[in-house]
Amino acid sequence: MLTSLHERFATLLFGIGETGWLAAESVKSVLGGRVRWRLVLQQILDVGYASQVVVLTTGAFTGAVFTAQVYFQFRTLGMESAVGPVVAVALFRELGPVLTGLMVAGRVGAAMSAEIGTMRVTQQIDALRALAVNPVDYLVVPRALAMFVSMPLLALECVVCGIAASYFVAAHVLGMETVYFLANMVKYTGTSDIAMTLVKGFFFAGIVVFISCREGFAVKKGAVGVGRATTRAVVFCSMTILVFNFFLSMALNIIFPAGAR
Repeated sequence: MLTSLHERFATLLFGIGETGWLAAESVKSVLGGRVRWRLVLQQILDVGYASQVVVLTTGAFTGAVFTAQVYFQFRTLGMESAVGPVVAVALFRELGPVLTGLMVAGRVGAAMSAEIGTMRVTQQIDALRALAVNPVDYLVVPRALAMFVSMPLLALECVVCGIAASYFVAAHVLGMETVYFLANMVKYTGTSDIAMTLVKGFFFAGIVVFISCREGFAVKKGAVGVGRATTRAVVFCSMTILVFNFFLSMALNIIFPAGAR
């Protein structure tokens, strides 16, 4: 058991080191001007535009069910007017960016890992090196830049769609007074909440893209290895987002305190 734990811990440290190296090499490529902007635009379409349906659906039904649950609990306390700001702040600061990160990890992270892993086992990456093309410049940097652009915007879209669904449920299903709902939402929601959504989306983008690409580059054992790498990419991205979100929330609440304008 101790030997197995030691091996797993060593593998974890090795994976963290490779992920950090991949991120450092990507930064070096961007600072060195080795960016293929056509590939970046193509990846923005694949990563951002194609993920909108999944993200918007997630945001809408999360906002709707969260509004219903908060209303049912707050009604017993006579605090129905607080439903709007509670839902809005929760979506901006936690639910929106985290759920967006998890959904994008499942959709885009798996695709990145599978695509790069397939290129690995079919020796296409070796062919790139033989043609004097850096695989990081060609495969990782466009995906990273597209993810850093798309993820914060997707998180914001998720929040906006969730708030719209929350308003619909509150006004047309639960019969709440929409004046109090909207007035309190605007009163207790500030630019700090929006900034927190964008910052979290930016950090989660880095987690998804670099872990997924690292798993793709580390593929071995043919098609079986591609399947395992895809599974590991989704699991590792999701777990890292959930764990890192706690520490990021603690830090960002100092920089962007709740209720700040």
